[in-house]
Amino acid sequence: MTDEAIRQRIGAAAEELAARHLLAHGLRIIERNFRVRGGEIDLIAQDGKTLVFVEVRLRSRADFGGAAGSITVRKQQRIILAARHYLQAHGEQACRFDCVLLDALDANAVEWLQGAFSA
Repeated sequence: MTDEAIRQRIGAAAEELAARHLLAHGLRIIERNFRVRGGEIDLIAQDGKTLVFVEVRLRSRADFGGAAGSITVRKQQRIILAARHYLQAHGEQACRFDCVLLDALDANAVEWLQGAFSA
């Protein structure tokens, strides 16, 4: 198995762990891995009447700020771009940007930041 295939499997496991965490807290997962040219959203969920765009970050090392530090302004811009495309296609509605941070593939190591950044 290539390094890229291993990274993809680990990323998919992190996204599944994040989705289970959100489901356990009452959110409904609408879509996974929504991609447009120039951006991607890991999970799109519904929290009551609010649409939630979720970035999932797994970092196994705390260098350079850990999982939270890896969500740069540039990364935020790419998520916002994808969210705008989604809203144009599916109708404007109240939304927020959340992050699910993992420092390990462990359900006890999930940190959920609601409203982590704004458009």
